[in-house]
Amino acid sequence: MDLSKHNMTSLFAQLGLKNSDEEIERFIASNRGIPVNQALADADFWSNGQAQFLQEAIVLDSDWSEVVDSLDALLRD
Repeated sequence: MDLSKHNMTSLFAQLGLKNSDEEIERFIASNRGIPVNQALADADFWSNGQAQFLQEAIVLDSDWSEVVDSLDALLRD
């Protein structure tokens, strides 16, 4: 079992995205504004694999769900 604490840096790495603080801020600024009625995983900037990972994190209430929820809030503006 993975007992590591997940954070935004590790989430971006898991998603295959650049994960420096500057790159995370840039990504959020570039993709902010997901409509309230759209699931995070349904945003058009995710690959199929990224979307599946995000959806499963929430649906399965995995150990990633807290940081995925944080990202969701940041992308909603």
